[in-house]
Amino acid sequence: MTDTLEARATSLIAAIKEISDDVERYQAVKNLEAQLDANLKDVKAEIARNLHEGRSWQQVGDLLGVTGSRAEQISRASR
Repeated sequence: MTDTLEARATSLIAAIKEISDDVERYQAVKNLEAQLDANLKDVKAEIARNLHEGRSWQQVGDLLGVTGSRAEQISRASR
């Protein structure tokens, strides 16, 4: 993780920790977690599709440390 990404993650966590109400803070964590999960799935799908250009799914899987069929599944996550 680059320093910039790490700083941004630290900033998000600090902002959540500033919420004084425990229930509100918990909800903020759940909402952020869901949002990040959806957005990161989209990014991973785009990366897998980009890597597939000129490569087999097996080659993409090897690059990502998964099977070829899993790489193809990842590529379709945002569709």
